[in-house]
Amino acid sequence: MNFDDLPDALDWLDSHIDFESAMPSRRSLPTLDRMRELMGLLGDPQTAYRSVHITGTNGKGSTAAMATALFSGHGLSVGTFTSPNLNRVNERIARNGEPIDDGAFVEVLESLARLEGLLDDRPTRFELLTAAGLAWFADEAVEVAVVEVGLGGRWDCTNVVDGDVAVVTNISFDHTEVLGPTLEDIARDKSGIFKAESRVVIGESDPTLVALLRGEALRAGASQVWVRGDEFGCTANRLAVGGRLIDLRTPAAAYGELLIPLHGAHQGDNASCALAAVEAFFGAPLHEDVVDEALAGVRVPGRLEVIGRHPLVVVDGAHNAAGMIVLARSLVEEFAVDGEAVAVVGMLSGRDPAAMLEALTTAGIRSIVACTPASPRALPGEVVAEAAAALGMEVTVAGSPTEAVRLAVDRAGPVDRVVVCGSLYVVAEARRLLVHDAV
Repeated sequence: MNFDDLPDALDWLDSHIDFESAMPSRRSLPTLDRMRELMGLLGDPQTAYRSVHITGTNGKGSTAAMATALFSGHGLSVGTFTSPNLNRVNERIARNGEPIDDGAFVEVLESLARLEGLLDDRPTRFELLTAAGLAWFADEAVEVAVVEVGLGGRWDCTNVVDGDVAVVTNISFDHTEVLGPTLEDIARDKSGIFKAESRVVIGESDPTLVALLRGEALRAGASQVWVRGDEFGCTANRLAVGGRLIDLRTPAAAYGELLIPLHGAHQGDNASCALAAVEAFFGAPLHEDVVDEALAGVRVPGRLEVIGRHPLVVVDGAHNAAGMIVLARSLVEEFAVDGEAVAVVGMLSGRDPAAMLEALTTAGIRSIVACTPASPRALPGEVVAEAAAALGMEVTVAGSPTEAVRLAVDRAGPVDRVVVCGSLYVVAEARRLLVHDAV
């Protein structure tokens, strides 16, 4: 099969079932058999390079970006697979921080289209994207791949990767309809990426969950288990111009006064996970100058990103209660304003709007513009508005995320603050409207 261009190839890709848009139930989750069969037809490209596999409820994308920067800083060719994308699907598959170009993307999708008929079952869209990324990394002869889990861990299709290092950033409530109702259920599912002889990096700090994850790692045959607060961590975390100034420690070294151009104290914990993962990969401490330079160049669009100044406009992909709590703390510490604060909020189904909005009230946000994200899984804006009204918030319902952002920005004065959050779908619309290079 040959495609005329990337839009033609993406039409074929989008013709496959998309569990990112229509979340499956636990009963309908697939096994890895189909994904393993597809990778076998491709020649198992995921075995051609070493890898770092990252799961967790929040912080996966930031951790992956920092790990990629650290590997690149040490001269390695790095493939990075992340999800979701903000602007273009190409963003999900990158080498040395640069997204796959349209021509290469078309070629790898054509190869998958030719093989599809040999499979017993039709693959999903995310399976095809994962296979495309892992195959392209082999074609590009990357030396290491940083692979972010899509959902959970054990049955996520990225789990065809046998990560030399497996990272769990943290555990909180999200996707409970698939992963299970308790934090222990969620932790067990995410522990499914632990493999024999892997080095496991655990960013979670809850003693019960740490004990569970450590036990699962040992049962899987992991060679080492590093836990944040014990073997590694962020020992100092200070507000700096344009980001955070942090101190990190690992089993082999201490790294002082590292500037990361990312907002939010939680990025110190993400940085500690990334540094520990890369040090575990190399089995040796990293050169402090390289670490300093690599982290100073990290960019993570859509995560506590400032996209406007007068009024201050901050977008953040917080999409669950734990993420909203972190966002609220960051707003109080780093984004205080003399004027009023309004939030543009859209959510997907399965979220708890009351818990998410209550977190925002702790940051002084008393007014929201509710909207419905452009997703089949969207929670109607009216439902979000109802939850906000029950909390005593001033509420406006907009017809779309774009309309919501326009309303909030137009109403805001030059010393006011607009926060866009609740879903990356809404964040992406805000960036398309207000950031010149977001297309």
